[in-house]
Amino acid sequence: MKKPYFPLFVDLSEKKVYVIGAGTIAKRRIRSLTDFTDHLIVVAPEVNPELNGLEQEGKITILRKKFELQDIAEADIVIAATNDHSLNGEIYDYCIEQEILVNVCNDKKKCDFYFPGLAMKDNVVVGVTANGTNHKMARKAVEKIREMLEEWL
Repeated sequence: MKKPYFPLFVDLSEKKVYVIGAGTIAKRRIRSLTDFTDHLIVVAPEVNPELNGLEQEGKITILRKKFELQDIAEADIVIAATNDHSLNGEIYDYCIEQEILVNVCNDKKKCDFYFPGLAMKDNVVVGVTANGTNHKMARKAVEKIREMLEEWL
C-alpha cells in the first residue's frame, strides 16, 4: 500500500513557478499560486481575460507563445496543464531529467506533488488532500475548514 503524501509547506515567494497551458485546470492552479509566489510565469499561445487581468495586476507573467522545453530551463516548479497528453509527457520527462519539481494535471502518476484544497484566512493556511483519490471528500473538508476559520479568526 502506498503511503500518503506528507503535507509540506514551502516558501515559494522567490521560486520560479511555470504553468504550461491556460485552460480551466491551469486557471485554477494559477489562481491558487498567485498568493504564494511573485514569479509565476504562464506559457500559452492564448489566454482568457481573467489571466490578462492577473497580468495587468502584476501577479503573473504571460509568455504568449507555443511552448518549447527551453522555456522552463530556469524553473523551480512546473505545472503541465495542457490538453496535449504527449506534450505533458515531454514536459514531465524533461523536468525529471533536470530535477525540477513537476505536476502533470491529467496524470497523477506524473506528479511530484499534488495541489491541496486551500482554506486561507489572514496568515493561516490549511491544505487538504485525499491523495488524489477522492476530490469530493477533500472539497467538503475544505469547505468546513473555511467555515471554521471564519468563525475563529
